[in-house]
Amino acid sequence: MEAKSLPIYNSEGKEVDSVKLDAKVFDGSINTAAIYQAVNAYRASQRKGTASTKTRGEVSGGGRKPWKQKGTGRARVGSTRSPLWRHGGVVFGPHPRDFSFSMPEKIKAAALKSSLNAKLKENNIIVLEGFKLEKAKTKEAVKVFSNLKIKDNGKSKSVLLLIHKMDDDLKRALGNIGFLNFNLAQSTHTYEVLSHKKLVITKEGLSDLTSRLKK
Repeated sequence: MEAKSLPIYNSEGKEVDSVKLDAKVFDGSINTAAIYQAVNAYRASQRKGTASTKTRGEVSGGGRKPWKQKGTGRARVGSTRSPLWRHGGVVFGPHPRDFSFSMPEKIKAAALKSSLNAKLKENNIIVLEGFKLEKAKTKEAVKVFSNLKIKDNGKSKSVLLLIHKMDDDLKRALGNIGFLNFNLAQSTHTYEVLSHKKLVITKEGLSDLTSRLKK
């Protein structure tokens, strides 16, 4: 497949250059099976798995046999904490567990490539020359997205910004923007890319991501 090119915009929203996408990463293919596995793995890892119940051996009380074995005319009972009794233990109830599972690195890479190709087909990738603010203020950061004609459409966290480096000042400036999530390009994953409408990535961030996926 012939390599595609994307325009590069500056913080004022003007096209200043273009970048040729690596054909090994942006080849147009979308592996839905890999995406399915990657999304499932991510969502499983987010489950806390803290639900817990007590068995008859863990419930307090019930140490004494409530009545003698024979002669009462009633059913034999060994403990008042039997699961059949009120305040008894729970049979086959949930216990704390880890829901996460690992995936082969090749499938992870294939899924991330596929998510990027999906965004490219939708024309939802914007490449920035860089993301530097004169003052580390939210107002300045919002101005950049406004210049790129990206505005709050009422949908929570609809834009993902991937950059090369992150410092505390930039985190504070970006943290209060309602429609934005941000991350290092080197650390992004399939679910993060797919769960946002627009992907804004810096030129250096695109280079980091391409190098990561070509390994």
